[in-house]
Amino acid sequence: VQLQASGGGLVQAGGSLRLSCLASGRTFSTYAMGWFRQAPGKEREFVAAISRSDSTYYADSVKGRFTISRDNAKNTVYLQMKSLKTEDTAVYYCAARLRPDVAADWRNYEYWGQGTQVTVSS
Repeated sequence: VQLQASGGGLVQAGGSLRLSCLASGRTFSTYAMGWFRQAPGKEREFVAAISRSDSTYYADSVKGRFTISRDNAKNTVYLQMKSLKTEDTAVYYCAARLRPDVAADWRNYEYWGQGTQVTVSS
């Protein structure tokens, strides 16, 4: 499985961005997918995940502001980010989990994309 994340950029606080993650392979619909982020000097942090059956799970810090979704016909998972804060600044990674259920621990994901930078200015 290869994952390619895109959509990052520079945005002002309060703004919005949508990240995309394109996955290779014909079994995308069977994976759970997750988004994680890592800021400089900090550990990798769970952001959101979506199961094979479209159940979603969010970190408390993004709940109500971020929405994860998937389009199995396009082999793509999205992260819609609204009301962005400066503390959302990080490199965002998408990840695939070869099980249908979600997980918040990054060690439960087998495949990772290259990351896309999100910078939120004040």
